[in-house]
Amino acid sequence: MSTAVALDWASLVTEAAERSTAFLAEHAADADWSRPAGRLEWSCHGTLDHLALGLVGYAGLLTAKPQDRYITLFASLDPHAPVSARLEGVRIAASLLAATVRSAAPDDRAWHPWGHSDGPGFAAMGVVETVVHTHDIATGLGLGWTPPDGLAGPALDRLFPDVPPGDAASAPGRTLLLSTGRIARPGEGHRTGWQWDGTVRRAGGVRGHD
Repeated sequence: MSTAVALDWASLVTEAAERSTAFLAEHAADADWSRPAGRLEWSCHGTLDHLALGLVGYAGLLTAKPQDRYITLFASLDPHAPVSARLEGVRIAASLLAATVRSAAPDDRAWHPWGHSDGPGFAAMGVVETVVHTHDIATGLGLGWTPPDGLAGPALDRLFPDVPPGDAASAPGRTLLLSTGRIARPGEGHRTGWQWDGTVRRAGGVRGHD
């Protein structure tokens, strides 16, 4: 059951980056990052680039507040840098998004193809991008990673209103992977054509915390 509480969305963004990069640094620093990232067409290196671009892009959208377009600011990681430095780049990108979320006014809105959103919405997008793409990379490198429930629960509540509350409450991390097509529900296969709903509906609640 969701409990309406005030969430520190900026801290969730940086927590997601810290936990994800710490896992990858510990278990995958010396792995072959040229391998495909799970079911994605990108390599594990390319997925890190996408993640950094997305986090900085969300900060840019929330700063410029366009109503009908994406922004022209792009961010990328040095392809020749070691994995440790590239993971640092993801943490920097997450910190930029977190700072922007903290400074955003409650009525700030910006364009996104999956629903005009506010500070908490873009923070939730950053959390999803971070923990889900960590799962992609981990899968590509032969590792196991499930998004932490304390991060997945708020993100599900904010961005996936179609998810049954019971599913999210019992296993938020696994439910987020199901909702984003990363793992298959028995007898149903992988979810395809999925997207989140970033539109502002109400204050988000928590569906579990580890």
